[in-house]
This record gives sequence, structure tokens and C-alpha cells, in this order.
Amino acid sequence: MADRVTVIGWDGSPLTDAARSALGAATLVAGAAHHLALPEIPAGAERIRLGSVSLAGRRIARHRGTAVVLADGDPGFFGVVRTLRAPAFGLEVEVVPAVSSVAQAFARAGMPWDDAQVVVAHRRTLRRAVNVCRAHTKVAVLTSPGAGPAELGLLLGPVQRTFVICEELGTAREQVSVVTSDKAADHTWRDPNVVIVIGGPVTADTGWIAGREPAGAPRGWALPAPAFGDGLGGGPVGRLGEGESERVRAIQLARLGPRVGDLVWDIGSGAGVFAAEAARFGAAVIAVDRDPEACARAESLARRFRVQLQTVHGTAPHVLEDLPEPDVVRVGGGGAAVVSAVADRRPERIVTHAATRDEAELVGRDLTEHGYAVECSLLQSVELDTRAWTERERAVAFVITAERPSGNGD
Repeated sequence: MADRVTVIGWDGSPLTDAARSALGAATLVAGAAHHLALPEIPAGAERIRLGSVSLAGRRIARHRGTAVVLADGDPGFFGVVRTLRAPAFGLEVEVVPAVSSVAQAFARAGMPWDDAQVVVAHRRTLRRAVNVCRAHTKVAVLTSPGAGPAELGLLLGPVQRTFVICEELGTAREQVSVVTSDKAADHTWRDPNVVIVIGGPVTADTGWIAGREPAGAPRGWALPAPAFGDGLGGGPVGRLGEGESERVRAIQLARLGPRVGDLVWDIGSGAGVFAAEAARFGAAVIAVDRDPEACARAESLARRFRVQLQTVHGTAPHVLEDLPEPDVVRVGGGGAAVVSAVADRRPERIVTHAATRDEAELVGRDLTEHGYAVECSLLQSVELDTRAWTERERAVAFVITAERPSGNGD
């Protein structure tokens, strides 16, 4: 029985001596059609068209002889190595790497990629991949059939991005195209391809950690008003609303837990401070407000904190109908009617606040009727001047959190 398999990465360049030696001794070779056509494969070797890696792993584990798996790019980077190393197969894996398709794509574009996010888009992960493209200025998307450039562009909708689409890298049919995201659906793209998605200003700083923005943003979360600096027209942000104070904002951020791949709705975004902070977690954010100046303030804060967010000017709940599906939602304004409309969209979590017990009871009852588990806290905070121990600021609010139970069919 086979207990060892050699995985060879192929990037279109001539095979290395190590790869040629492994192929020459192979009695079973698994790979895509273009891999199995390589002249280095022995004529007598069994050939397996690689579809399901798990099925191929079971077949290799039963094989009596020497097995080789061929894969595009670096097989250890979102590749077959992870699956073949599963304990169920009992295989010892040796890897002959190649240049990853992501590295090749950025090389063709002449761009650095240590500051890029890298995501894999399948049918089941496409929406989350699109959310990463909404939230970050530079993203490489490893696509798949049904989750390619056209689908990325359609789901991005009004959010404009530049696509660098690299088709069949390393082959004689390689092609690199640059289009805007709204034009990607007008063309049929060949698989496999890598899409580099660019939007907003790309930092010139080198940083020190891959895939992250350089340091520079204020330390901490739920920042006080002065940390947000000047607002619209160079004036101060001013006094924050009761639902935007740092104490209320802290518990709202904690309850929602925005993260990379999420889409956050901030309805009644006000000064835009919650939207900007949610975006700092790496989530995609849509800030909704009926006041155009509030939308402008949110955009100003996004530039200040070097984050991406989309603003939508309109009145909820009607303006929500055409928005993409959210993962978590903060309702900063609109009351019970807006909360009910949000619950109809079935996000994983909803957080809002109320000034009175009656309002909190109304919102909580509606969320419970929608099948959510509801928690309500009376939050009282007093800011003190420690020099004189006098009160400087007092905030009182009911904070309502709703979580959709798992396994309820949604």
C-alpha cells in the first residue's frame, strides 16, 4: 500500500530535476487534464483525473507503488497538500513547490502583494469573498466555476473596483485583462483564473506583517469623540448621540463582533463613528442615513481611518430593500419598525438601543416573535473628573441584542 506521495507544483515553467525524478519513478499520477498530458509521465503509469482530492487520496492510499500528484502553482497554498495530509489517508507527503498563482498574478500586474488579502471563492464562500473585496483596497481572489470575475462584479453592484484578471497563468493561453468591476459580467472568462481586486488608495508603506495595514490608527476600540477629529467641512464631530457614546458603542461592537468576511449594516449611522470602527475590524460596512451630511461625515471618517465603507442616503426601512444580505446589523435610528424590517432579513445578530423601558419592551417583543434570542441591558455610565471627582458626563440607555439561534432552518 502507498504510504508516500510526492506533490509537484507546476507553474508552466520547465519541471525541476526533483520533479522529473519523482515523475519518472511514478506508477500512479493524479492531476488535471493538462498535467496528465505532460511528456515526463511514464507511459505505463496509471493516470487519475483529479476532481475530488479526497477521492484521489483514498485511491492513492490503496495504491501499491509510487504515487505523484500534480497541481497548479504552489500546492501548499490553498492547495491539495492540506487534504492529502489528513490522518485518514495515512500518507507521508513530500512537496516539490512552484510559484503560487497569486504570486504570478501580482508579478504580471507589476504590483507588490505583501499588503493584499487572499481569499478563495467557491459558490458557498462567494458572498464572503465579495465582502472582503468591499472592505479592503487590495484583494487576490482565487476563483472557481460559478464564482469567477463575472459573479464578483455582479455582487459588488454599485461598489466600483478595478479587476486585474489573470487567465490560465503559466500556459500558452495565458491572458491578463484590466476591467472595471461593472464590466466583468460582459465577458466569459476562462478557468482557472486569479482576480486582483483594487479599490481606493493603496498604501505606500511597507508595514511589517503581510495582509494587514501598517500601524498608525489609534490604539483601542470604542474611541472617544476627540479621536475622530474634524468632521464635515473641517468642523468638529461634536457631541455624539446617545447611541454613539463610547460606552454604548463598546457593548454594541462586542455583541456584534464584526470580522473579515462580514457585511455590517449601520442604520442611522449619525456621525459615522460606529461604521468607521466596525470597518477597522476588517468587515465590509454599509452606513445608511437619511441625512446627506451624515453620509458625508461617515465618508470623511473612513478616509481618516484609512478604511473602506459604502454610504447609502435614504430612509429606512424602504432603503434597505435593495441592499445585499447583512451578517450583523446595528440599528442606530428608526425605532421598532426598522428593527422589525431588519429581522425579516435574518442577519445573525442585531443590536440597537432604546431610551425608555417601553421602547425597549416593544423592540424586544418584536425580535422574540421573529425567533431571535433577546438580551436587554440597562447601561448606565458616569464619566468623572478624577481631579475633583465631579461628574462630567452621564449616559443611560437600554441596549438590546438579538441573536439568531443556530439550527433554526435559516
